[in-house]
Amino acid sequence: MKIGIADTTFARVNMGKIAIDEIKKHASIATERYTVPGIKDLPVACKKLIEERHCSLVMALGMPGGEEKDKWCAHEASQGLIQVQILTNTHIIEVFVHEDEAKDGKELAWLAERRTREHAVNAVLLLTRPKELENLAGTGQRQGFPDAGPARE
Repeated sequence: MKIGIADTTFARVNMGKIAIDEIKKHASIATERYTVPGIKDLPVACKKLIEERHCSLVMALGMPGGEEKDKWCAHEASQGLIQVQILTNTHIIEVFVHEDEAKDGKELAWLAERRTREHAVNAVLLLTRPKELENLAGTGQRQGFPDAGPARE
């Protein structure tokens, strides 16, 4: 069992390092990192981690910029990640932190770290203890910002 970590040099936070650190805190699972220049390179990086490096699950970590063209690039990358999941029958946990989600660099770094760590825990649970995720179904979990909680009638 191995978790792949695909990250980018475009990100303003070392999300790959954070993910690996958090995974090590929760399980003795090997990790394999593959760093690419930008977010649109993530789908092929994930496919290589799955097919060539034999990862059981991959985290795709990226930080799209705040411009409209960056949102389109993130959308295209997300579509590619979905295709890779379908082609390989392997989960890819997409962890994108958009620059316009934060008011400044300090909040952006905080959000990137928190979201990456929370999704790293999700990756471990998905591979090792999926019933724990099942127990959280319908509870409005959010990665990064506070949880929304369940809807009320």
